[in-house]
Amino acid sequence: MFRPALKIDENLPSEVLRLLRDAEHDTASVKEQALGGASDEILARVCRHERRALVTLDVGFADIRKYPPAQYAGIVVLRLARQDRRSVALALQRALGRCAGEELEGQLCIVTDSRIRRRAR
Repeated sequence: MFRPALKIDENLPSEVLRLLRDAEHDTASVKEQALGGASDEILARVCRHERRALVTLDVGFADIRKYPPAQYAGIVVLRLARQDRRSVALALQRALGRCAGEELEGQLCIVTDSRIRRRAR
């Protein structure tokens, strides 16, 4: 099964990092890499350089004019009514279950409480 390399934004709970690593995803975190507080532009540049898909709650990354999906290894934006640890972890588990094996390269995935929307290159 295909598992893209992921970068977990600092706005996600630490349980998300554990969940992904337990599922054997190649996962790095903004916090671990001392990128906390970095601008979105810097974070996007680092993700592009590392060829990692970004997983974030920051809806600014859903702006395809500023962050064209074709330029990234993938962007996953969680847009949830509740952003507590449990809700975020469950939404991400659901998204990973539905998208297992699918290519994230060049994709913007917006995960809501009820669906996953994908925007391709």
